[in-house]
This record gives sequence, C-alpha cells and structure tokens, in this order.
Amino acid sequence: MPSSRKNKIFAALHAIGLTLAILIPSILVGLALWYRAPFQGLFGLGDGSWLASGIWGTYVAATLYYALFTWRRPLATGVFMVAMALSIMWWTSIKPQNYRYWMPEVAHIVAAEIDGSNVTIKDVRNFTWRSLDDYDVKWDKRTYDIDTITSVDLFLSYWGMPAIAHTLVSFGFESGEHLVFSVEIRKEEGEVYSNLAGFFKEYELALIAADERDIIYLRTNVRGEDVYRYSIKAKPEAMRALFLSYLNTGNTLRKTPQFYNTLTANCTTIVFNMAQAIVPGLHMDPRIIFSGYLPAYIYDIGGLNAPADLPLADITAAAAITEKARRVESGDDFSAQIR
Repeated sequence: MPSSRKNKIFAALHAIGLTLAILIPSILVGLALWYRAPFQGLFGLGDGSWLASGIWGTYVAATLYYALFTWRRPLATGVFMVAMALSIMWWTSIKPQNYRYWMPEVAHIVAAEIDGSNVTIKDVRNFTWRSLDDYDVKWDKRTYDIDTITSVDLFLSYWGMPAIAHTLVSFGFESGEHLVFSVEIRKEEGEVYSNLAGFFKEYELALIAADERDIIYLRTNVRGEDVYRYSIKAKPEAMRALFLSYLNTGNTLRKTPQFYNTLTANCTTIVFNMAQAIVPGLHMDPRIIFSGYLPAYIYDIGGLNAPADLPLADITAAAAITEKARRVESGDDFSAQIR
C-alpha cells in the first residue's frame, strides 16, 4: 500500500478516534446536566425546566461545533478541557441524601437491632392498598427469631419487557409469617422513574422490609404486574446470613445514603452481591443484569428448590402467582393463598 494512502487512513482513524474521545464524555456530561441540572429553580424561575433545556441545548451545540470544526485550535481545546474539569468537579460534588420529600411508600428505610438470634426490626411497611392513590399508611415494629427461618422465596415482578423484572426476596418463619425485602428507588414526591436517569444520580436507594400482603399485593392487584414466586434452595445458616445481610444493609443505608444505579446498584445486583458473600461459587452472569432471566441462572447453578430433572418451563408455570393473588379475599391469609 502506498505510504500516502496509509497516511490518509491513519489520519482518518485519528480524526474518528479524537472525535469520539470528545463526543462520548460530552454526551455523558450533557445527560448529567439534563438530569441533574444545578440550575433548577434558579432565581425563582419555577422548576427551571426551560432554563435547563436552553443550557443543555447550548452545551450540545457548542460541543458538536468544537468536535467538528475547532478541535485543532489550542484555545478551543483549552476551553473544552476546562469545561470537562469543571463538569467532573460538579459531578463529584453531588452526594446522596436521606432527607427529602419522599413518596410515602419509601419514606422509611428498614432498620434493625440485632441481639444474637433475636432481631427487632423498625419500619416494616404494612400498607393497605386499594389503588395507587388510595391506601392506608402503616409502619410496624416487629421482632423475629432468625433461628426459626424456614424458607427463602424469590419473587420476580414483570411489567413489560421479559428481560427486566423487579426482584424481591421473602423469608418464611415457623410461625407462618413472611417478611419481604425489596431494594427500590427512593422517589421524591411527584418524581417519575426513568431507566436512563438511573445512570445519573437521579435517585437514592431504599431498602424496604414489608408484609407480603402489602408489597406483593401492590404489584399483582394494584399495579397489574405479572409476578412469579420461586422457592430457593439454601441451608439454614445461609438463610440466616442472608437475612442478617439485608438488615445490615438497611442499617448502613440509613446512616450512609447511596445512589441507585440502573446497571451497578439496582434491585438485583445488590441482592447478588449479598448472596455472593454467603454462597460460594456464585459468579457474575448477564442474567444478573437482565433480571427477567434470573430464574434461568439460578436453575443452572442448582439453586431452585425443585426436582433436578424438572424443566425450567414447568417450574416457571408453577411459579406464577398473579391469578392466585387476585382471587384472595380481604380476610384471607394472603401468603398462604399465593402458595
């Protein structure tokens, strides 16, 4: 190949690489500005959404102009580098908080006092739901003996895409009681969830402990989601360790808030990280991220409480509880009926 042609190819690849090196961090900063704009409500301008849109649009236009036309100019490059440095400083200054105007269902994070095998759990959610806007608020204080844990169930709640599901873990006790833990975004009043916003420090994390008649019923009977229950195979000591891990995580979040992240700190990855510290041999798998396929991963590692030769399709069919939940009457034992 002639050297002139090689030089042209090299120059083209260099230009493409440099443009991407400019555009990718610029896009990330642009999205961060869009979702975490520090000028919301600036100078009494309401929610500042129009101002955010204007500044974001100006930023994107300036970045594109720089990437396409002026990146060879030292002054433009200097301005760009300063802008990136300021953006990084601003981004690292955004810290999670525990004190905001939270939605009632995530107003409290579970907390516990642990005394040997006896645990006293504060702020167990026990709402009565009639609709998304009509419910009775109730937070309980409960005491459990973790030596009486008899079962662990994995609930998966689907609302659209088969690859994505919300993960909840329920512990059963000899008394017949069940306590569910759910890692959730801690939405503020009027806030709406967005998968994309979840990458940009938009939401704090909440760990909720709840009664099954509250948190499972909400998804099956009120939100109209499709819910499955899988019995997990685990030794008693592993069940107790996982239960305590949830309590310790709740205590930590109450003291040190943490941001939710759509990819790295969500309802499934946090559960997996806790389980990984307890159950040897667990490894990262794409089905941890695409949580709708999580049962297949647990099935493959022999973690489902079912006959080894039973196909996953049959286990999944038996795990469906939505119709059972919708037939439960107000005075029935909800946990018993969905099983």
